[in-house]
Order: sequence, then C-alpha cells, then structure tokens
Amino acid sequence: MQSIIEILSRELGQKKEYVQNVVTLIDEGNTIPFIARYRKELHGAMDDTALRALETRLTYLRNLQQRRDEVKQSIENQGKLTQELAQAIDNAATITEVEDLYRPYKQKRRTRGTVAREKGLEPLAQAIFAQDGTDPAELAKDYINPEKGVETAEDALQGANDIIAEDLSDDAEIRKALRDLVLRRGVFVCKAENPETDSVYRLYYDFSQPIPRILDHQILAVNRGEKEGFLKPVVTLPGNDGPALVCRRALKPTARVSSFVRAAAEDAYERLIFPSIQREVRSELSDRAYAGAIHNFALNLKPLLMQPPVKGFVTMGLDPGYRNGCKVAIVDATGKVLDTAVVYPTFSQRKKEEAIAVLSGLMKKHGVRHIAIGNGTASRETEAMTVELLRSFPEASYMIVNEAGASVYSASPLAAEEFPEYDVNLRSAVSIARRLQDPLAELVKIDPKAIGVGQYQHDCPQKELDAALGAVVEDCVNAVGVDANTASRSLLQQVSGLTAATAKNIVAYREENGPFTSRSQLKKVPKLGPKAFEQCAGFLRIPESKEVLDNTGVHPESYAAAKALLTLLGCKAGDDFSSLPGKLEAYGLSKAAQECAVGEPTLLDIAKELSKPGRDPRDELPAPVLRKDVLEMKDLKPGMELTGTVRNVIDFGVFVDIGVHQDGLVHISEVSSRRLRHPSQVVKVGDVVKVVVLGVDEKKHRISLSMKQAKQ
Repeated sequence: MQSIIEILSRELGQKKEYVQNVVTLIDEGNTIPFIARYRKELHGAMDDTALRALETRLTYLRNLQQRRDEVKQSIENQGKLTQELAQAIDNAATITEVEDLYRPYKQKRRTRGTVAREKGLEPLAQAIFAQDGTDPAELAKDYINPEKGVETAEDALQGANDIIAEDLSDDAEIRKALRDLVLRRGVFVCKAENPETDSVYRLYYDFSQPIPRILDHQILAVNRGEKEGFLKPVVTLPGNDGPALVCRRALKPTARVSSFVRAAAEDAYERLIFPSIQREVRSELSDRAYAGAIHNFALNLKPLLMQPPVKGFVTMGLDPGYRNGCKVAIVDATGKVLDTAVVYPTFSQRKKEEAIAVLSGLMKKHGVRHIAIGNGTASRETEAMTVELLRSFPEASYMIVNEAGASVYSASPLAAEEFPEYDVNLRSAVSIARRLQDPLAELVKIDPKAIGVGQYQHDCPQKELDAALGAVVEDCVNAVGVDANTASRSLLQQVSGLTAATAKNIVAYREENGPFTSRSQLKKVPKLGPKAFEQCAGFLRIPESKEVLDNTGVHPESYAAAKALLTLLGCKAGDDFSSLPGKLEAYGLSKAAQECAVGEPTLLDIAKELSKPGRDPRDELPAPVLRKDVLEMKDLKPGMELTGTVRNVIDFGVFVDIGVHQDGLVHISEVSSRRLRHPSQVVKVGDVVKVVVLGVDEKKHRISLSMKQAKQ
C-alpha cells in the first residue's frame, strides 16, 4: 500500500520531499498563506491553490486511513478478518470501496435474510449456492421445521432465496462493477410530478440524459425541483446488462446453470442492489455537482474580492429605493462618513429636481468625484437622475455597484457596532460607497454566500462551502496585505494567524495606545503570541513605521537578508529601489542568495517588495469602468458593440454588466470560437470585455450577448 505522501506526490505531480515538507508545516500549525508566501524553498513555490488542494486531499486520505483502521478493527473483533480481506481494505482507494467491503460485517437491521438465518436456513442457502446439480427442492425437504416457522419446502426455499440475494447484495465486487456500469451507461431520467403545473423547472418535465453527459447545473436544478415537489428524477440502466452482471457473478460457469440461483440473483438485483446503487449514483452525481458549484463560486469570488479599488477620492454612495427614498452617504478617501441624506427622485419630477439640488450641494460641499449606485430596486431611475446631476460636474463619474449582501451587512451586529448613529438604510449607502473605494475591505464584512456570484450555493453542503469561500477570502486578504492601523476587525481576522479575538485586541490596542509605529509592537497585543506573530507579521503593514520594511511584504525573519541585499547591491536608505530586481539579476541571483543566506525565491520576493514598498497587487489589474451617461434596454439593438464588466461566471455562460439595469447573458457557445468545458477557461469576474448584442426581450428582461462576435 502506498503511503499518503506517495499518493499526494503522484496525484499532484510534486516531489515527495516538497509534499512531506508541506504536510509537516500544516501539522505544525502554519497557515496556507504563510506557507505559500514565506516557505517557498520548502515546497518548490507551489501557489496557494495547489497548497489548498494538497491540504484538502490530505484530509480525505487521512480520514480514509482512519476508516480503514476502524473497519478492520470491527471485523477483527468479530473474529472474521482474514489476511486477504485486510489487504483488500488497505488497497481500497475510496471510502465508498471501504464501506462496500465492510457491508457484509455491519450490524444490520432485521431483514428477510436475517430472519431466514434465524430459522436455520443458511446451510440450505450455501448448499444450493454450491450448484452441484442437486435439486434445491430435494435439499429443502430436510429444512422443514414448523417450530421455527418453516412449514413447507417452499418456505425453506424462499428463505434460502432471501439469504442468497442478501449475500449477493453485500458482495463488494458486484456493487463496484454495477456502480461503474451505471456511471458509464446509465441514463438520468426526470418527469414532472404534475405536468399541468407550470414552473421554472418545465425544461425538466420530460428530461433524459446519459449519465456521462449530464451537466452539473442540470443535476442541481433537478435536485432543487425535486425538493420543491415539481420533479421526479430517477437513475435507470437500459437493457439487461445489470441483471446479467449479477448473474455472471452468482452462477458457476462449470456447473449446470441453476435456475434457482439465477432467480435469486435477479431478485437481489431488482430488490436490493440496484435501488441501493441508484441512491449511491444520485448521491455521487450530487456530490460532484456540489463540488463543481463550490469550486465555481470560489473561482468567481476571488476576482470579485480582488477588484481594483478606486482610491484617493471622496465618494458618494446611493442606495436606491422607491417608498423609502434613495439613501445617500458621502465618505472621504479613507472611508470615513462625512455626510448622509435621503432623497426621493422617483416620487415626481419636482421631487427629482429637489434630489438633484440636494446632491449637487453635497457634491460641492465635499468635493465628490465618484458616485457608487447600488444595482437593486429603483437603480435605473437613480442612474438616470445621476446622469442629469453629472452634467454640472464634468470631472465626476459614476459606477453601478453590485449591492448583494449590503442589506445583510447593514442589519448585522457588526454594522450596528460600526455605525450606531445611523439607521439600517444609511449603513447600506455607506457600504455601497466603500465597495467602490475598496471592494475587499468592505466585502469581507459579509458572508461570502450573500455576495451573489454563485450558483445554487444555498443547496450546497454549507460546511464545505464555508470552508472553500473562507479560504478564498483569507488568500485574497493576505495577498493584498492589511494596514494594521486602519483595518477593520473584520479585515484583520482574515489575516494569517489572527483570530476574531486577536483582531479585536489589535483594534483595542491601537485605540488605547495610538497607531502602531513598528511591527514588533504587535507583540504587545494581548494573546498575540510568538506563533501568531510569525504567521501574521508579514501580512500586516505599518505605514507609520520608520523601518521601510514594515510597510512591505518582507517578513521580519528576513529583514537581515533584505538589508544584506541592499548593502550587496550598493543601495542605501533614501535611494530609489525601483531598479532593484534588475540589479539583482545583473549581480547573479544564486550568488546573492548564498551571500545573503536565504533561498532564491525568498530573495526574489524581497527585491520585488523593496522595489515597490506598500504596493497593492490589485493596482496592476484593469481599472473598473466608470460611466458618465446612461443606457436603457430600449436603446439596445442587435449588432451593437458595447464594453461591459463580467459580473458572474456560471456553468452555462457569463453575465455581463453593459450599463443597463439588467445584466446580459453570454451563453457558453458565444463566449469563444473554440469549444469550452466551462466559461472560466477564458473569462473571470471583473474582466472588462467587449460584447455584441444578439437580442433583447424587454418583456422578460433578457439580453443575449456574444463575446466571440466582438473584436476583443
């Protein structure tokens, strides 16, 4: 049996020593962001995605080994563990295979087979199954026993049938072979519970698809339709291959074919094995679809969180609404609230003019440069009003911001603690403004499931979904780095090595003692011990520190190496370090690493950080599209070419914001000229793309777009 390290090495295509090092680092309590960033020499510079995959697979393999040991111990306690069986359990590659092997030895509920065994019919079943040519009816005569409820030979034969059928059902090889057959040749069929009732699931009222070709989003849609009572799905296996497979296993090829054993095998298939396999295959398909949905959600979440911030400007946030009006919040360049208001632009023309007058006054008073408009109810009317407003402010611009989750945040205890003086609606406006200024800092305050870039996320196993999305948030926050003197508690607790408690303590410490002036000062924060400091220090920035390295991604453990590098290349304090990577290359990376006593990957990272101290990796991405005019659905015509921003990437296509209230859909067939397995192969959330309008259905609020027909 291969070791876990050998399996991981083979599956991930990594050297065994690298895998072993990562496993050791994880077991020592190091976080994935820390390992990815500061232990590159030990793992060959795997990225955080590869390390997460390794960690997930490591957990599964360890759980598998634990289950193997539990099963072997249980069978050993029954005195039935043979060397052959132990070997089979050790070689089982999945938990399902282990459970198949364990099935005959599990404590069973009372079944027809167990009842027959209690009547003493197991020897009869074994004699019949031996298939030595003896007539089963003759064998059965010896087992008639009215005291045990076996009144006739027919009763004895029925009991023998039940035992043989149950034994065949418990055969691990039969179950594995049949499961594989269903996955290869089975068909997923779905019918309507009530064909007369209309619903969003009508597409699946008469649906049939070979299992190898069924798509994840189809499985998820059917599952939800079944849960809501609209659909009746079932896994089928056309033809006679299923029963034939069980019969081949049951019937002895060298003996005269036993019609009794054949009948028992067919009974086992119809009554016991296939119903169980149907449930298992449905479960396996669902698990696959859920895993795909979680992966897709995580894939969308990362670029959404990493959207470039619109920094350094006073921003107005507008949370549109009808009855309760449009909530207004103005925040300064750091996100501090300067002013709030409520206007009613949708009530009447007079009210709209009043709203424009109020907002004009606020823009002049505070020097507003950007307006963020939430994309919810009344967004279109608010956008039209904003365009009128901006005619008097040619230097200003606006952007429609996805407000998904803003209402969840504004009603949360966190928002109440942050803005006790504002009501729920005004908090939403603040959040919308800040989402434009720094999406990551604001979105970490919201449950990732509420951000709105997923597909069937509420149907997925919530524990796995939370773990995957939490990992994405953690990776994004640590990739960007966090200002220890301005970051919210929500942002700080996503930093490697910090918890909700230590994040709260950091905020309390700086409020009591003033801004941090060095990274080493973090050691004074209550409950932030040496291990936590090691994990978090490199990701926390201290712009106020006299030590320039405190405002970079260079870890304190590498300060000596960083200073040695500067000396080696003839640089001194106050110099422009932007050419440092070029100087290092000219000097020789290998030679410099040896002289600075660090690994080459670490030295490269040090040079990159020193060349751009305080840099934000998001600044290297395409800037958000800011607008000055409004486009309505009625303005769209087939053939129009527009520029838009990708808002969501799902299995069957891409939703693109083209500046109208409704996002347009680029079907997967229109994403690229080449055949794609998934749109994420060529596009991600936040990408700015060119699209051509294919069609507009104003009644159904649908816009069909094409990327492959546009000149990118």
